[in-house]
Amino acid sequence: MTNEEIARFFSETEVNLTENTRLREPQIEGYQAVRDFFSNGMSGHAILQIPVGCGKTGLMSILPFGLANGRILVITPNIEIRNGVTDALDFNNSSCFWRNVDFLQNFQNGPFRTVLDSRDANLHDCNNAHFVVTNIHQLASSAERWLPQFPDNYFDLILVDEGHHNVANSWQRVFDKFPDAKIVSLTATPFRSDGQIINGQNIYRYAFSRAMRRGYIKQLTSINAAPSEIYFTYQGNEHHHTLQEVLALREEAWFRNGVALSRETNISIVDASIQCLQRIRQTGFNHQIVAACCSINHAREVASLYRERGFNASHISSHMKREERDEVINNLRSNRIDVIVQVQILGEGFDHPPLSVAAIFRPFRNLSPYVQFVGRVMRVVQQNSPYHPDNEGIVVSHIGLQQDERWNDFKLFDNDDQILFAELLNSEETELTNITNPETENRNRERRRIRPNMTVIDEVIDSFITDDFLDLNDQGAIDEAIHQIGQLLGVSAEDLGLTREELIGRLLAARQRAELKPQQIPVQPQEARKERRRRLNEETRSVAGRIIQALNLAPQAPNLVPLFPQFASRNNIGVIIRLMHHYVNERMGFESGIKGELSIDQLDAAINILDDIGDQVQEEIFTRLNR
Repeated sequence: MTNEEIARFFSETEVNLTENTRLREPQIEGYQAVRDFFSNGMSGHAILQIPVGCGKTGLMSILPFGLANGRILVITPNIEIRNGVTDALDFNNSSCFWRNVDFLQNFQNGPFRTVLDSRDANLHDCNNAHFVVTNIHQLASSAERWLPQFPDNYFDLILVDEGHHNVANSWQRVFDKFPDAKIVSLTATPFRSDGQIINGQNIYRYAFSRAMRRGYIKQLTSINAAPSEIYFTYQGNEHHHTLQEVLALREEAWFRNGVALSRETNISIVDASIQCLQRIRQTGFNHQIVAACCSINHAREVASLYRERGFNASHISSHMKREERDEVINNLRSNRIDVIVQVQILGEGFDHPPLSVAAIFRPFRNLSPYVQFVGRVMRVVQQNSPYHPDNEGIVVSHIGLQQDERWNDFKLFDNDDQILFAELLNSEETELTNITNPETENRNRERRRIRPNMTVIDEVIDSFITDDFLDLNDQGAIDEAIHQIGQLLGVSAEDLGLTREELIGRLLAARQRAELKPQQIPVQPQEARKERRRRLNEETRSVAGRIIQALNLAPQAPNLVPLFPQFASRNNIGVIIRLMHHYVNERMGFESGIKGELSIDQLDAAINILDDIGDQVQEEIFTRLNR
């Protein structure tokens, strides 16, 4: 097909747009904003700011009609999002957007779509398509397989999903390749965690609060565990502080990092998130928790805390094998687990509406990754029902992590506070890189320690700090609720014999929830002991892995085998793990092979000395390697 044939298709095909009640507000309004921006045949780069779950893929599906004068290129940041867009643009797929909203009646002449991949696509497929769908790595990888094949005028319209990525060099190469193409970037957060302004002009914005009122996304609530007293050690000294003092201390990175990695504060977040989960599960729907952690070892610790309390939990990270990650996701989708604990992996494009509680165990320092993570619990269970009890999303954290400030930033950003917006771009998401013992990063052969310099040893949680994203008395929300009731029943409040004031009173009463009081979730002693034993093995492996990194050794290489023949191991990691076990047993007075007989206290004591044991093991290995 030529560009002229494709242009005729998009200009002459009959579509159901202006009177289509199945299309959402941001889709219709966003479509019109793009038409206005590119009026008079102008090129340029437009940004549409639309929350997760509000129909960005559907909007991309309808944008070319009446606008495109040639072929459309759709670019996604990863394969998972690409696959979702591919299905939406396939008229033979049950997920086809045009069919599901009755946008098109006839598909004899298209629109056709081609998917670029590394195995089964060629230029002929692209020539026969109206839409070419790809992820950015496939399109603009270092191999440069695809870009050189396309003439500079091959695409008339470029649609960028998750457009906050568009300042990266790979995206810029694509834009430069097609200089006359119209470009539309769609994103929920039109800024980056590194402070860079994304390419384009923001021409349309659909607020999160507006989406909540319409029932496109869940109504969100923030809950923070707030200790009236907290006890911790820092650099060998013991400290005791009140809540007001905690609010001042959390300005310091060492304090936030200590709160993030301390077992006691993690327990407070775990217990609070379980309480929230139990409350929203009273509807009978199997809601689930998604948790954000600092590191793989931290994720394992948090997952263990949930399992101790009788909730099935699994962790997931990019360091796992693909089949292991797939198994965790399959278990989540099939309701075999209650909690998924992730380390910077379940990001944009991950669609699973039963995730309704977001538990934050790490200090997000920038708004963009915070909103991206909270977005995991925004997708509604019941479509277009803003006050349905299953459409509640809860964000849980600890006041010492300072995430209430990110929450407030989020609300101000949604109010389009441009001064704040500029200030947000100046902060960087740097804390995770030095989350443990940042003072020692520059020393040679330094092994990052499992435990931070600050450790919470006890705290008293007697209240939660709770805040709803939507003000219960907000007149806009009340007007929307009245509108929704009218649409549902087909009658107005006056027809029901209710004044506006009476209806408002009933709505507010229905939306008020019983105050959540902090409770410690009971733990079966046997489960606690089993999980502690698991944690001893996991943390031993974590320390061993960090020793491998510090000494620049290959885990599977045999360098250490002849130096420690008594352990009969076949590779470096095996030698280090056995050496760790040896010194733990020696320090604790344990006999070899009796870990199954140890008490909780004995296992805790062994876990707490692993950092010191790691230092001892690393020094011994270094000495033997350099004799």
